[in-house]
Amino acid sequence: MVNSGTTQSPHTPLDGLPAAALAAVDVPVFITADEGGAWPIVWVNESFVRTTGFTASQVMGREPGMLRSATTDEQVVEQLRASMRAGVGRTEVLRAEAADGSPFWARVSVSPMRDADTVTHWVVVLVDVTELMDRDVEHAALVASERRERTSLGLVAQVSDLLMDIDDPHTLREIARLLERGLVRWASFYLNDGGLRAVDGVDAGSAPTGRGTRHGNVPPDQVEIDRAPDADPVQQMLDGEREGPYELALRSDRPATSASGWLARRLGTSATGATTDRDRLPDDVASVVLLPVPGRRRVLGLLAVVPRTGAGVDVLDEATLTVLTLTVRRVGLAVDNVRLYAREHRLAETLQRAMLPEQAEVDGLDVWTYYAPNSEHAQVGGDWYDVLQVAPDVVGVVIGDVVGHDVEAAAAMGQLRSVVRSSVYEEAEPGAVLSRVDKLVAGMRVPRPAGLVLTTMRRHGDGWRVAYSRAGHLPALHVRGGEVTRLSGAGGPLIGFGRAPRESAWTDVLPGDFLVFYTDGLIERRDRSLRQGVESLTEVAGSITALDAAGIGEEVLSRLADSPEDDVAVVVVRVPGPDDETRRSGSPRVRRWVLPGEPASIGRARHAVLRTARAWDLAGVGHAELVVSELVANAVLHGWGQVQLRLYDTGDGLRIEVEDSNPTPPVTTDGHPGRIGGFGMQIVERLADWGWRPARGGKLVWAKVRDSRR
Repeated sequence: MVNSGTTQSPHTPLDGLPAAALAAVDVPVFITADEGGAWPIVWVNESFVRTTGFTASQVMGREPGMLRSATTDEQVVEQLRASMRAGVGRTEVLRAEAADGSPFWARVSVSPMRDADTVTHWVVVLVDVTELMDRDVEHAALVASERRERTSLGLVAQVSDLLMDIDDPHTLREIARLLERGLVRWASFYLNDGGLRAVDGVDAGSAPTGRGTRHGNVPPDQVEIDRAPDADPVQQMLDGEREGPYELALRSDRPATSASGWLARRLGTSATGATTDRDRLPDDVASVVLLPVPGRRRVLGLLAVVPRTGAGVDVLDEATLTVLTLTVRRVGLAVDNVRLYAREHRLAETLQRAMLPEQAEVDGLDVWTYYAPNSEHAQVGGDWYDVLQVAPDVVGVVIGDVVGHDVEAAAAMGQLRSVVRSSVYEEAEPGAVLSRVDKLVAGMRVPRPAGLVLTTMRRHGDGWRVAYSRAGHLPALHVRGGEVTRLSGAGGPLIGFGRAPRESAWTDVLPGDFLVFYTDGLIERRDRSLRQGVESLTEVAGSITALDAAGIGEEVLSRLADSPEDDVAVVVVRVPGPDDETRRSGSPRVRRWVLPGEPASIGRARHAVLRTARAWDLAGVGHAELVVSELVANAVLHGWGQVQLRLYDTGDGLRIEVEDSNPTPPVTTDGHPGRIGGFGMQIVERLADWGWRPARGGKLVWAKVRDSRR
């Protein structure tokens, strides 16, 4: 029956006004019969025909399945069918398809028509909500995009925060974990430091960026260089010849000697569990995405990631790739900066230490010297000291400080040290020496002002006659029996600014007395003035009980130099007393010396151990002299640079530590065939417990000699 532009079957319960009303509705409406699980269409209005493009004759008697498309959510369709089977109305939004194949979003409402308690038909209303859904999708996409941008900015900010502590040994691992939490499935950094390797942090001791190098994980004689354009893409990235990102297949047939083959095998075995690599990959990963970590002049290494969806470059969206690119750039810059700064620091410190004299052995005097740059702030300054044997009965002591904390300050210090040293040998009276230095420095145009104290000591009976002159420097301390005198006379302006002849002052130093020379780094703090710092040092010096120069110095350092804010240089000169052997020392049970890398240091180390054992009443450590002799001899023969000697009272013996700049560990041998020697570590092994550990730029070897009386 056709009525008012509608089409219905003879069994449709619509007539008169209801049929006219539904026909007039400007939304698609159709009616289905309820045939116990089947719902054939029995009536449609004209709006349905216009909207869907299906004519009444095409749909009559068929179920509404012709409106479904390939993108229709079948779960939503099943929910509608379940409601109709239960005789309950329902409204859902689903993706539909018109007769010409064009998709549209429809809000579908099904309502039952009943005859008494039985559902006989269903009225189905379709509302086209395509524009609304598109707007919602666009809004959702915009919200998601903004959320991703906020997340990306947050990640970059967190990466920057972590890089503020680039010296932390786990910084790069923390950045990788941060990327895993917010961006990718897995991430790890690989730096090309003498070979490509996974790293948790940055080795500041590696060289700053320079010319590109091969990955270096195979011996040079096994490297097979293939000149094909795509022979080794990972090496090309390291050489700066290929940009990232690059997808590396883990199951690769590339040569194991290539960077690509080495990395693919390393990560491939990590994924299958064949190794215990700390950067273990998920088992289902077949490839990783690599991005170069750029330095200033070469690529420092790689960032390897596994995207969250899929495993290739194609699934890295623009936002993710942007964050990863910003991350590797920031990491590369931070690594370059910390290495460059560390290199400058090492250069300045090496220059400064090379210009510092070795601790002098002076007949009739106990001398101890100490210097430490302010490593906490990576500063290197112009502090220096000098101990000179001018003549058999004349000793010169100089301590000074050049303004600044850089290579220029260290260079200026070297110039001044040379000028003062040469002048002292020609003129022993301190005031006259500094007057001459003023003139020389003015002519040399030394770029930094400096202060110093120059002291000459002459034997005088059982003691020493001390003459001194100060050029803008803090006064040395003279301690006798707990009473402290500041040698504050003969003061004058900084070196180079003296216009009038400088003066000298004199005092006598008797057996048991000691002198303390120091730079302002020992006492200067932000929360107190220099005057208060000198007063604190004066109080400490008056309460010292140590009977040797090294013990005096250690007690001063332990009470005043726990957290220095500047470089620290200290020289302690003590005149041995007649009752030193019978008195007990209450000084800190630690001693340290810096010795030159020359054979004479072996004897000096033995004397240091004997003197310390007497001060600490460690008569039961007779083997310690032989042990320290062997350790220092090894450092002199096989190391390079200065040798640092440290002694500790462990309560049940003496711990000896010897540090040098050679990182190669010591080994016990059966001697050297055809020549004498080679048994040093065997001797140490028989007489003491010993071991070693890496130290900054070298190694530290320790040995513990037990006190046989305890």
